Amino acid sequence: MNLVIVESPAKAKTIKKFLGKDFEVESSYGHITDLAKKDMGIDMKKLEPIYQVSSDKKEVVKKLKSLAKKAEVVWLASDEDREGEAIAWHLYNELKLKPENTKRIVFHEITKNAIQKAIQNPRDIDINLVNAQQARRVLDRLVGFEMSPILWSKVKAGLSAGRVQSVAVRLICERENEIQNFVSVPSYKIEADFFNNTQNLLKSKLNTDFSEYSQALNFIKKAQSKEFVVSNIETKPGKRTPSAPFTTSTLQQEASKLGFSVSRTMMLAQQLYESGHITYMRTDSVNLSEEAINLAKNVIKEQFGEKYLQSRQFTTKSKSAQEAHEAIRPTNLAIQTAGADEAQKKLYHLIWRRTLASQMSDAQLERTIIEITNPDLQEKFIAKGEVIVFDGFLKLYHIQSEDEFSNDEEKEEGLLPKVEKGEVLNLKEMVGTEKFSRPPARYNEASLVKKLEELGIGRPSTYAPTISTIQKRQYVEIRDLEPKKREIQKIVLKNEIIKESKEKENYAGDRRKLFPTDIGLVVNEFLIGNFPNILDYNFTAKVEEDFDNIAEGEENWKEMLTEFYKDFHPHVEDVKKTAERATGEKLLGQDPESGKNVYARIGRFGPMVQIGDTDSEEKPRFAGLMPGQQINTITLKEALKLFELPRYLGEYEGKKVEVNVGRFGPYVKHDNKFVSLKPKEGDEISTITLERAIELIETKRSADKNKFIKSFDQEDPVIEILMGRWGPYIKQGKENYRISKEIDAEKLTLEEVKKIISVKATKPKSKTKAKSKKN
Repeated sequence: MNLVIVESPAKAKTIKKFLGKDFEVESSYGHITDLAKKDMGIDMKKLEPIYQVSSDKKEVVKKLKSLAKKAEVVWLASDEDREGEAIAWHLYNELKLKPENTKRIVFHEITKNAIQKAIQNPRDIDINLVNAQQARRVLDRLVGFEMSPILWSKVKAGLSAGRVQSVAVRLICERENEIQNFVSVPSYKIEADFFNNTQNLLKSKLNTDFSEYSQALNFIKKAQSKEFVVSNIETKPGKRTPSAPFTTSTLQQEASKLGFSVSRTMMLAQQLYESGHITYMRTDSVNLSEEAINLAKNVIKEQFGEKYLQSRQFTTKSKSAQEAHEAIRPTNLAIQTAGADEAQKKLYHLIWRRTLASQMSDAQLERTIIEITNPDLQEKFIAKGEVIVFDGFLKLYHIQSEDEFSNDEEKEEGLLPKVEKGEVLNLKEMVGTEKFSRPPARYNEASLVKKLEELGIGRPSTYAPTISTIQKRQYVEIRDLEPKKREIQKIVLKNEIIKESKEKENYAGDRRKLFPTDIGLVVNEFLIGNFPNILDYNFTAKVEEDFDNIAEGEENWKEMLTEFYKDFHPHVEDVKKTAERATGEKLLGQDPESGKNVYARIGRFGPMVQIGDTDSEEKPRFAGLMPGQQINTITLKEALKLFELPRYLGEYEGKKVEVNVGRFGPYVKHDNKFVSLKPKEGDEISTITLERAIELIETKRSADKNKFIKSFDQEDPVIEILMGRWGPYIKQGKENYRISKEIDAEKLTLEEVKKIISVKATKPKSKTKAKSKKN
């Protein structure tokens, strides 16, 4: 019997289809070992990791050991990157495997051909890849475990620091500071629409902008009653080349246009990979195999014809490409649709289309620039357009619906009407509009991945976890920003009459962007001030290069860690002694009633405002910030309003109704019960009425009533049967127990309920649903 061990059950299921009855395929459910919880999990004398079998993997290890003893050959078939190599190494050690009957196999796609080829070409475990993974794990543990306690004592309890996560937060904080400090400058842009001699419209823009309103107005006055002619027509050929096949980073960026978060993209890609539909989804490479290129040739010839074929091999520009075997592509390009659900199908189609387009002909264009002038005016109007002479790879995009057109290929500029040099044009309308310079855009998840990649920070396997971590730690949040309104000036010349007007426009709105929280801003400032090296972009990129060198066998991992730690640890000790407490404190002004100072700052439980000084005899008063409020932007007026809480609304059923802000946001309190406000439905703590509060109370009561199935008040008041999101369940104090779907919850007796509790209580708790190693 042959035993094949992979990381995930889904992968095991797919591989089993390609192997005969002589092979048994089992899953390790990701890593079976982790760094020990005790003493940082590192032998500090040797800077070596101390591993232990994870508590939730003990049964898995026991089963695999038993199967391995019976097996003639054990095939370690974890993923082909560093993390996969480390899993294989841990399995080898923990299962006490022997070199004579253990083989390591790798494949970057789960197809019959790839599996059989891997079995014919086994290799040894690559200890260099393992050491690169160990070095990353140890260095990140050292940084996290030594820096985090400093944040607890100097900023707020429960915070954490991380080598890559802290740098990602820095990028977002710096971008936010740029935006807050940005001074928008107005300018005036002039556009003109002309009719040619066949009454077709020609749109154009003036080749210069004006910094002053008076300059724009003067120009339009000079242009009034003037005759404009076509003074030059320039036509030249151009082309568009398709983008390279997807890497992890470019897939994450492009999938964001489908509305997928970075972590969701990786989850869907992993499902497609494990089902055998696409190649391995963690890669820096844009390379395609000869087999893939040949298959693309056949599909293109069959679907589009020979003239649409242009085979090309892309090369990876990144010096730091890690385990770069092949780009992400379908395992079979002849299959246009694949995936178990709609989301998987969308992502698969994106990959299929990008791969196929990369092997198609360039689009041939004809670009035209028309200059429109008047001899009395120094400035000139420019009209630009292009015509697709041969659509090439664009045919693949154009046969999709318009909204599916990939945004990485710009849509062509509009067709221009036919005009002759020297032709007199008829002015339909000239418009001067005030425009404001814009600050740099905030990052979304995809653009942050792009920036991290540009800086050489992180690798394909780290982008998604890094972005998830900084959100879980509440250093960064994804939110929308409602637009503000401002007045702009406009000048319109039509029928030789000039009209000046003022209009309102929306600006500064944002959708689903990454914003730093107050905690994120304060932690970032503290870390930059006290650990400039760790937060340095070049240092972080250099560490990644060191890991790459270790993986190539060009650098010793223990020497690299020793070199890092000899400078890092003394600095940590120094910061512990010398760093001042960081609160992000901001003086907002004085309280009109008491004359005391009003501050916004980070407190023990998070962002808050404070009236009075801590060193005065009288104790200061504190109030928590509401959702959406921030230390940097809250005003004195808004801060003082927080001290009006709790706000009394009136009485209902003879009991007080109040609104206040708690740990989980604003709420209504009535009869010692709490009901959350619904900001999305317009609820605001300062404006909510008693009538609306009663409506929320009654809605909650109704929901609770529908949730209730049965209780045993006389016999055991602690036990209830309730309806939850996933169906009926038993609640006993703080513990919940699931009820099987086959059981009628309403007919359960107390004796039967207690039996269910006793059975469930004796089973070991599974921490979370078993995941593949890198989700």
